[in-house]
Amino acid sequence: MSRGEGPESAADASAVVERDDVAFGREDAALLRAIAARGSVSGAARELGRSRARATTRLQDLESAFGELVVRRRGGSDGGGSLLTDAATALLARFDRLRANLDGTAGVAESVLPGRLVGTTGELGTVETGAGRLRALVVRPEGYTEERYTNGGGVGVEVSVRASAVTLHDPDDAPAGAATSARNRFVGRVEAIDEGVAVSHVTVHVGDSTPLVALVTRDSVDRLGLEPGREVVASFKATATRAVPVDGAVADDDDNEVTGGRAVESGG
Repeated sequence: MSRGEGPESAADASAVVERDDVAFGREDAALLRAIAARGSVSGAARELGRSRARATTRLQDLESAFGELVVRRRGGSDGGGSLLTDAATALLARFDRLRANLDGTAGVAESVLPGRLVGTTGELGTVETGAGRLRALVVRPEGYTEERYTNGGGVGVEVSVRASAVTLHDPDDAPAGAATSARNRFVGRVEAIDEGVAVSHVTVHVGDSTPLVALVTRDSVDRLGLEPGREVVASFKATATRAVPVDGAVADDDDNEVTGGRAVESGG
């Protein structure tokens, strides 16, 4: 993680303002705020641990979509520097409102997929589900030995995925599987869209009895042309996924499935 950027929350990851195929997100907001604080792009880049070239290129990309965001002044009694424009201030305010909306969304959906743990590598486990194999952080309650985890052992688990951790992609633009080794990636179809004022819950069937639910902005719904039946690629980080052993769950060795999947609502 770059210096000057705090831990990423689910709202940070999901809050995106889009225009003309350019997405303004957490790192972009951090860049503008650092420019305002340091008075220059180079100073902001140093604070964030980025190169000046990278920061300048990203700023140009943003300005191509959102208009002039930074006014660069030369010389003068104060030595010049950079200031945010009114457009930049408005963009930051819009981003903050969206982030607050995501943070305060009551009952953010969480999908819980039933499966069987088939192996572990450190803290991460490989789980066989009805949608295919995925990777998740394994929660190790007392009584579950490392040996049992290491060889799979037929341990039934429930894999929880918060809607705010799921990203939806157009199949034509989705990153290739080889480029997403740290992410779980499934092709599915939109089943339903529960539209809100700023964000929507999109239910995606990925081949399991329990669908995935993604929390996306209304801009993303429009940009991706989301509607029931639309094919999408759903992805989520392995580190944002939890596999919890289920007391009494029985793995079926014939089809590697565990019954009892469900979709739940969790606060915050």
